[in-house]
Amino acid sequence: MSLDISRIPTPCYVLEEERLRANLGLMDRVQRESGGRIILALKGYAMWSTFPIIREVLQGCTASSMNEARLAAEEFGKEVHVYAPAYSERDFPQILELAHHITFNSFGQWRRFGPRAVDAGISCAIRVNPLVNEVEVDMYNPCGPTSRLGVTPQQFEPDALQGIEGLHFHALCECGAESLERTLEAFEKHFGQWIPQMKWINFGGGHLMTRKDYDVELLIRLVQEFRERHGVEVYLEPGGAVGWQTGPLVASVLDIVHNDVDIAILDTSAAAHMPDVLEMPYRPAVRGAGEPGSTPHTYRLGGNTCLAGDVIGDYAFPQPLKIGDRVVFEDMIHYTFVKNTTFNGVDLPSLAIWTADDELQVVRRFGYEDFKSRLS
Repeated sequence: MSLDISRIPTPCYVLEEERLRANLGLMDRVQRESGGRIILALKGYAMWSTFPIIREVLQGCTASSMNEARLAAEEFGKEVHVYAPAYSERDFPQILELAHHITFNSFGQWRRFGPRAVDAGISCAIRVNPLVNEVEVDMYNPCGPTSRLGVTPQQFEPDALQGIEGLHFHALCECGAESLERTLEAFEKHFGQWIPQMKWINFGGGHLMTRKDYDVELLIRLVQEFRERHGVEVYLEPGGAVGWQTGPLVASVLDIVHNDVDIAILDTSAAAHMPDVLEMPYRPAVRGAGEPGSTPHTYRLGGNTCLAGDVIGDYAFPQPLKIGDRVVFEDMIHYTFVKNTTFNGVDLPSLAIWTADDELQVVRRFGYEDFKSRLS
C-alpha cells in the first residue's frame, strides 16, 4: 500500500520506512564491495527515531557540534566523529567524552585542543581543502574562493603532523561519483605525500549515491582502489543521501487570494520549514502539479508567515485548489527539519513514519512550548 495522504495531519514530514531501507541497502552494498565505512552526517538527517533502522547498516555518525555529538552518542550508539570549523573551551571537554574521532579545521585549533584529544585516546585529523570547484552554488561550495573550511596546500604545516592520524576533505554537495574522482586527483596531488603517515582518510559528504543516475560502480571502485593504493581506512559521511527521496512534507490550503495571480496560502512555510527553497534557491516538486500554465489552474504557493517573500513558487494544477486540499512537497526529509525555525511563532511540522506495515506513526508534534522554550 502506498502512502495514504488523507491520513496525514498537516503540516507534517512523513518518512517512508521502505524507502529509507532501500537507501540503506544500497549503502550496505557500497560498504561491502568497497571496504569503505559510511557514517551518517547529522547536519543533513537527524530523525533519531529512525536510528535503530540506520545503525543496522551504517557505522556511526558525524557531528558538527557538541549537541549533535551527544545525540549521536545517546541515540545511535556507534562511532562518533566530530568536525567543527572551530571548537570552544566551553564545549570541548564534553566533546572529549563523546567522540572517537575529531577533525580540526586549522593547525591553530590542533595546537590548542589536539593534545587534550590525543591524551583522551581520540583519533585526530586535519581538514584540508583540495582546491576543487565541484559545487556550482557558492553558499554550498566548501572549496570556494576564501573558504574558511579546511587548510589549503599553501597553509599546510607538515611539521605539525605529530599525533595526527587522519586527513579529512569535504568538497562536494549532492554530487556524482565523477566529482569525487576529480576531487581525489586534486587531493592526492596536493596532500598525497602525507597519506602514508595516516591511518584513515575521510572523504566527507555530498556523495548522492542514492540518486537514480549516480554511478555506484565508480564510487565503489574509487574507494576500493584508494584503500588498496594507500593502505588506509576510508570514511564517507553522506547526510542527504540517507534521506534522499524518503518522504514528503504534506501541507494543507488555508486560504486562496488573488492579486494579479491566484495565491494559495498553506499551513507551512518556505522561510521556516523549507529554508533551502529561499537560500539555494530551488523549486521543490509538488505531487500532481507542473510548471505554470502547463495545466488550467496556476497558483502561487505561499507560506503562513508574515515575511513578504515567504513564497515557495508557482505551480499548475489540473483542478482548482480549494481550502482544505492537501499539497504534497516531494523529497522533504533531508536538509529540511534539521534547519527548521519557529520564526513568527508558526508551529513546526509534525514528524511521522509510514511504516513497512502501512501504519502511520506520528513520532513528534510541536506546539507552543517548543516555541517558548527557545526564547526568554
